[in-house]
Amino acid sequence: MLITFRHRLLSFSRSLSIAIAAILLATNVLIILYGVLTRYLLGGAPIWTDELSRFLIIATVMLAAGAVWAEGGHMRVALLERRLPGRFAAALVAYQWLVTLAIALGGAFVSYRYAMSPSIGLFKTSGLGISRSIPLLSLAVGFTLLAMHVLLYGPTPLKTVEDDQ
Repeated sequence: MLITFRHRLLSFSRSLSIAIAAILLATNVLIILYGVLTRYLLGGAPIWTDELSRFLIIATVMLAAGAVWAEGGHMRVALLERRLPGRFAAALVAYQWLVTLAIALGGAFVSYRYAMSPSIGLFKTSGLGISRSIPLLSLAVGFTLLAMHVLLYGPTPLKTVEDDQ
């Protein structure tokens, strides 16, 4: 029962993350097109288009990272996992899982602390005029989602291309 709930929660979280990332990516494409059109038709684009586009692409990648990791869609070499005897392969998978979890939790902690630091929050972005903390929080959210996906997935081997065939 717990495994089924965990898998459902992971599947829902992955789907939601990818859907939000897709919406952000589509919004980013529209903003870039608007910037290009105004640059060529009106002779100049508003400065906020470049800045918002940069922030949206970072947020898109950070939101999708955990879902892509859980699907096994990131670049990795699973040669050792397949060649080692059972117990050693399981230890390697557990080690990789722990390292990924530690990096995700560390990234979430450090990026949140940095985004919320007074020295960052005092300054505003040049194009949008918002606190620099707001776009930096996408890093903390992304790393937190990655950590959540890693925890929900558990220390089991990740899917590979061969598994999907």
